[in-house]
Amino acid sequence: MFNKAALLFAVTLAVAATASPAASPAPPVARGMTIPLRKRTSLTTAAGVFDKDKAIQSTVNTINKHRQNLKNLEKNKGVAAFNEGAVIKPLARLPQDVQARMERRVEKRQSEALTDEENDEEWAGTISIGTPAQKFLIDFDTGSSDLWVPSSSCTSSTCTSKSRFKVSSSSTAVKKSGTFEIEYGDMSSVSGPVYTDTVSVAGVKATKQTFSPVTTLSSSFQGDPIDGILGLAFPALSNLNADPFFNTANEQGAVSQNQFSFFLASSGSELFLGGTDEDKYTGSIEFHDVDSSSGFWQITGAKAKVGSTTAVSGFDTIIDSGTTIMYGPPSAVKKVYAAVQGSKLFDSANGYYSFPCSTPPKIAFNWGGEDWVISAANINLGQTEDGSSECVGALAGQDIGLGSNVWLLGDSFMKNVVTVFDFDQEAVGFATLA
Repeated sequence: MFNKAALLFAVTLAVAATASPAASPAPPVARGMTIPLRKRTSLTTAAGVFDKDKAIQSTVNTINKHRQNLKNLEKNKGVAAFNEGAVIKPLARLPQDVQARMERRVEKRQSEALTDEENDEEWAGTISIGTPAQKFLIDFDTGSSDLWVPSSSCTSSTCTSKSRFKVSSSSTAVKKSGTFEIEYGDMSSVSGPVYTDTVSVAGVKATKQTFSPVTTLSSSFQGDPIDGILGLAFPALSNLNADPFFNTANEQGAVSQNQFSFFLASSGSELFLGGTDEDKYTGSIEFHDVDSSSGFWQITGAKAKVGSTTAVSGFDTIIDSGTTIMYGPPSAVKKVYAAVQGSKLFDSANGYYSFPCSTPPKIAFNWGGEDWVISAANINLGQTEDGSSECVGALAGQDIGLGSNVWLLGDSFMKNVVTVFDFDQEAVGFATLA
């Protein structure tokens, strides 16, 4: 669920009104405002070694996030909306030894000055909620559909280290019926009441936006600088059974196009609200229709290639900025690595493979157009151990529960392209980095 970083990111608002013809590049729009983002950590240690414990925690959180998504989808649209083979899995648990080690790491971080040691990214930025505005550091997540932040009523040690929303201080806060809840693998949860209030992101304002100021916060967030999450998927996944922020903003005319885009890189990263930033890509945007019935940004008809060889074809791909790496069904991922010279199964329990560090594989995804290649840097999660010549791949074989033919592509894919999400077209587009 959490993507990690030692970089800066920016949220950008498009300010010129333009139209985007179906299945064609979005026209250039005027540059808007930027918001710098906080630095984070990754699945690779400062020594360049794969951080297995953190990777396991990330996978457990990803499974449970999408478990909750399926529960929300069942409630909102019924099981008929599920992908074939999708199932609400049992709550994934963090192994006790891993949880104990992660807790010790949090305690160590709390007792020492924090330093940025690692080298990946979490796509988070500052938003404001309420009147007058209360500010929060938020993870922008295309794999979920709700907004939540900690409440001032939450007094746990996890909450008190974060910015907390004080309902009584906002003149525009209105309490609604119902509750919000997501369970996590450390046997804790994120839960709270439901409110509406004014929410602003980079000058884009949505009034009467539904969100939850949570009164309990999973210990998974202990030591994590983000305060909460803002979902950017379709309303069908909403636990709050409400329109997500961007949909509300578009309905209220706060953005010039019903479209947003991500540019995730080593510097100058941004989320562009209301269009695309022409300076971040070259050529045209290759759009592909999504099957929005599942609530996800889910593209059909994908191929996974190793070099010029197609290893697997005819599967669906969910594009999820709230997931660090890439996951596919174990049997399908095995076929991909079978085409990678020198690859080995490194961790059978979690579906990780290794390859010779000196010859990283050229793995690409294709939806009927360009081959969108994962760079050598983005496919590599680090050495299997200190001094090893073998490195761990950022594509893992794991049943997330989303369907028998569904892959989940997170930041390890998105960092190789500009990714455009278009609600009017119900399409995701990719463009070559400038």
